[in-house]
Amino acid sequence: MTSANSQSMKPATAAKKLGIYLPATPQEFQDSAITRAEFAELQANAPEWLAELRRTGPHPRPVVAQKLNISIGGLARGGITDPLTTAQISELLANPPQWLVVERATHAAVRSEAKRIKEEAAKKAAAKEAKANAAANRGRG
Repeated sequence: MTSANSQSMKPATAAKKLGIYLPATPQEFQDSAITRAEFAELQANAPEWLAELRRTGPHPRPVVAQKLNISIGGLARGGITDPLTTAQISELLANPPQWLVVERATHAAVRSEAKRIKEEAAKKAAAKEAKANAAANRGRG
């Protein structure tokens, strides 16, 4: 890999990092590699086309899932395979179909369980560290 390649990214990678749907971007963006400096400039000073895409969409599936507060798998189970606009997402949130209600509840339960497991692991690690510290202190005395 040359140093020039390591300093630029493909349009698909840049679009993913920017949270935008690549086919909706200008052809110029789709056809050329984006340097790290150009990417930083896009993030810092978004051109109108980027601001408009972020505002109205169409949005890629990860962004749609995040806005609906469900997983990407939940989108698929709900039959959503295409990008959605902000208006379409707002309509789903205003009048949620049954699949969306179920997926949001499932997603919340999964997040809650993950948080519980993380907290439990932290408690075990703290207890193990305290036990090791106590043993080390006994060895000194």
